[in-house]
Amino acid sequence: MSESLSGTYVPIPLKGKLALITGATGGIGKATARLLATRGVHLALHYFTQHDVATALVEELRASGVRVAAFKADLADFDAVRALHAKVVEELGNPDILYNNAAKAGTMLGIKAKIEDASLDEFERCWRANTGGPFLLTQLCIPHMEKQGYGRVVFCSSIAAATGGVLGPHYSSSKSALHGLMHWIARQYSKKGITCNAVAPALIANTVMFKDPTPAHRDLVPVGRFGQPEEVAQIVELLITNSYMTDKIVTCDGGMVPSSLA
Repeated sequence: MSESLSGTYVPIPLKGKLALITGATGGIGKATARLLATRGVHLALHYFTQHDVATALVEELRASGVRVAAFKADLADFDAVRALHAKVVEELGNPDILYNNAAKAGTMLGIKAKIEDASLDEFERCWRANTGGPFLLTQLCIPHMEKQGYGRVVFCSSIAAATGGVLGPHYSSSKSALHGLMHWIARQYSKKGITCNAVAPALIANTVMFKDPTPAHRDLVPVGRFGQPEEVAQIVELLITNSYMTDKIVTCDGGMVPSSLA
C-alpha cells in the first residue's frame, strides 16, 4: 500500500475542545461531563428541570480549570432548541463535540401493555424530545464542524431500539430512529472529519430512567450486576477520541445483547 493510501495517524487532542452535552444533570450526563473535564474539554451543559443540580455541577467542574456553563431548554420545543444552540455559541462558542444524551421516557407502559395504551399525543411528545430535538441540534452544530474539518456527534440510544424494551412503542421507536439518523450522518460527513456514533445502554443504575432496580432486573444481566454511568461515559470518551470509528452503535449492557445493534 502506498504512503498516500495508508496515511499517517495523528492523534487529535481533546483539550480545549467544546462539548455540548444534553441531559447533563442525569447520571450518564454528569458522569460524561466529569470525565471530559479531566481531559480539558470545555463544557456546555444542557438541562431542563434540575436547575440546582446543573448549578452545582457547573461549580464542581469549574474547579477542573475548564470553561463551563449550564443552559436550560425543553428539547421537545424546537424554538427552544434553536435558542439553546444560539446561547451556547454566544457564551462559549460553537461546539466541536455534541453528545445527544437527553431522553424522555414518557409513560412507562410495561411489558403487559397493549398498543392502544400509547396515545398518539404521547407518541409525538416522545419523538419530539428523543428524535426531533437531537436531529435539530445536530443540524445546527454540523455546519461549523464541517467548516473546521473536525466534529464528533454521539447519540445516546438504548437496547430498546433493537429489542422493543419495556417502556413502550413510543420510547423504543424514538430510539431506533436515532440509529437511522446516525447512519446517514456518518456516511455523509465522514470525509469531512466528522464522526457520528451511538452508545446503547441498558440497566444503568443511578439514573432517572432506571431508578427502581430489582433482583429480577439484575438476573437479566449476564455479568450479574447493573452498569454504572461512568461505564457509559467511558464509551462516549472512546467514540469522541477515536477518529477511525464512525457509523457504529456500541452497546453497554453487561452482555444482554451479544453484538452491536444494527
